[in-house]
Amino acid sequence: MQVLRWLLRIIAILAILMGLLWIGQGTGLILWPSSSFMLAQPKWAVNGSILAGVGVIVLLLLRGRRS
Repeated sequence: MQVLRWLLRIIAILAILMGLLWIGQGTGLILWPSSSFMLAQPKWAVNGSILAGVGVIVLLLLRGRRS
């Protein structure tokens, strides 16, 4: 069970980081890679916010269920 918790934590952290990247690309703050279709597209900032939010929720749920 402990391995599953660590795996979920890693996935949640990666979701947060990817969400932040999508927010940066969608808002035009991060223009990398230059050929990305996500650059300056507000839809991707919203998608990134949702993904990062899900990651935060998973981390909070895991924190609340310590045993």
